[in-house]
Amino acid sequence: MDIKDILRRFEEIGDPSLVVGMARFGIKTKKAYGVKMPVLKAMAKQIGKDHARALGLWAIDSRETRILATLVDDVDRLTEGQMEEWASQFDYWEICDQAIMNLFGPSRFAHKKAIEWCGREEEFVKRAGFVLVAWMGVHDKSSRDEVFEAFLPVIERAVTDDRKNVMKGVNWALRQIGKRNLRLNKRAIAVSERISRLDSKAAHWIASDALRELKSAKIVERLEKRAKKRKSFN
Repeated sequence: MDIKDILRRFEEIGDPSLVVGMARFGIKTKKAYGVKMPVLKAMAKQIGKDHARALGLWAIDSRETRILATLVDDVDRLTEGQMEEWASQFDYWEICDQAIMNLFGPSRFAHKKAIEWCGREEEFVKRAGFVLVAWMGVHDKSSRDEVFEAFLPVIERAVTDDRKNVMKGVNWALRQIGKRNLRLNKRAIAVSERISRLDSKAAHWIASDALRELKSAKIVERLEKRAKKRKSFN
């Protein structure tokens, strides 16, 4: 399936009514066909990993081609330069998050770019930094607590940024750090309580949303069970 075939397929199966619905959720892109994510994932599986095709798909500025590019690219051939180029072109939250989840997060550059991007000013590059932290909070099973503790001061410095896309990325990172284990849960709760006292609507929202989840009986019970299981193995 070459790129012409892919575009033809998008034209055949795209649903314009979905594009209207996407706009209501902040997915506003120059071009969208209205293809659902399960269909894009099925197409990616059919295509297989293909770095050159991914670059060609990304060069076509549409929602579906760019998401598909993140799905079919070969993470082993990903470079920092490509990450910077693509991140500079993020212009809505979905493509930012899909790139992180499908490609950037699993890459060997994830931690480095998270550190760099969390300090950037561009709205979606900054969001990408915090989404990388959130991704690592879930999927990076080998890093020690200190790796994630180092991001807590970074989060505290960013909580007054009231841009919606940044605000949600910061909140996501804070919650995922706090759900790794009991120790980080306590650290994340302490940070949340501290930022809740700031004179900032963004900080108040981030803190209240994080505390609601991190203090919930469901999360605490899960972390306690995980701690007991880990202790029994040692």
